[in-house]
Amino acid sequence: MAFDRLLNLTPLLAKKSFFLFGPRGTGKTHLIRKELSKTAFIIDLLQSEMNLRLSSNPSELQNIVSQNADKKRPIVIDEIQKIPALLDEVHRLIEEFGFRFLLTGSSARKLKRGAANLLGGRAWTTNLFPLCWKEIPHFNLERYLRFGGLPSVVQSEFPEEELQAYLQNYIKEEVQAEGLVRTLPAFSRFLKTAALSNGQLINFANIGSDAGISASTIKSYYSILEDTLLGFSHEPWVESKKRKAIATAKFYLFDPGVTHVIAGTKTLDRNSDLFGHSFEQWIGMELRAFLGYNRIFDPLCFWRSTHQHEVDYVIGDHTAVEVKSTRKVQSKHLRGLKALQEERVFKHYYLVSEDRIAKRQDGISCLPWAEFLTKLWAGEIVQS
Repeated sequence: MAFDRLLNLTPLLAKKSFFLFGPRGTGKTHLIRKELSKTAFIIDLLQSEMNLRLSSNPSELQNIVSQNADKKRPIVIDEIQKIPALLDEVHRLIEEFGFRFLLTGSSARKLKRGAANLLGGRAWTTNLFPLCWKEIPHFNLERYLRFGGLPSVVQSEFPEEELQAYLQNYIKEEVQAEGLVRTLPAFSRFLKTAALSNGQLINFANIGSDAGISASTIKSYYSILEDTLLGFSHEPWVESKKRKAIATAKFYLFDPGVTHVIAGTKTLDRNSDLFGHSFEQWIGMELRAFLGYNRIFDPLCFWRSTHQHEVDYVIGDHTAVEVKSTRKVQSKHLRGLKALQEERVFKHYYLVSEDRIAKRQDGISCLPWAEFLTKLWAGEIVQS
């Protein structure tokens, strides 16, 4: 099955060099070969011969590039974190010769550890996310919430097997092979605890107690998840005046299917809290992808008051989105948004649910999830 991705690399590269980051398995290499194979010169650092040649002598990059590209033909270096030293050469080739590069990676960890040259603004950054609603023909909500949006999983007849293989490859290639942790069993315990607390406020001490690991080690493990793009911090919006806001971040893994395989989920019951958490996570993924692909840099945060009023997603200072998996919206589902309205900051308020009837109540647009996503990707929810 072929997927038409919403990220278009060609117009980006017409402007500047780019880092393209994305979690392992999101389809970076496939996208590059589909879109740029005829217009770009591609260097794949997973090829052993090319890897050996450039790792032993990074300055050889100039000879390779000069023989195969010019200023009008961009150069792709796939898996740049395999040889961080190449970034010094990339920097020089951009500065002295005006070449344009696309540099891909599934981990910023090795680049950071090696104090790699991140090109000082000479390259911008974009991200590739798991498949979105709009990218999947015949979208099945319950399947997506259970198995997620990795391309290999979406098109597989055996999604559970694909996810198990993904998890093993992540631990083996991203964590163990790079020597990121001292003891793999401790990290594996942490990983399961992190998945079970997905989307909750981060409490290093509590998570450390559950996993039998010190709070300081837990903090470093979360940094590994962020650097290897397996998860991200969801920061709080703390500008509320009438109700004091909490300042603790949440943490989400990047994909519901990956979350479930780590947590050991066997079934996802429609009426369970876990289903609701996965539904909330998925809408957040759609918002992140929309903002990223449209180069909208407004922060995506959440709001929770010290008295437990909460809104799942706030975008910049203009849009607030609450997510409920209910099939019948009631007044109680609007409490968080109504509390936030009192701040008189945001212009647009949305409740996204599985209710099939759209309505507007107390200045809040209550939309079925499919209608919300149709409007989102049409640019009607957040203006680019």
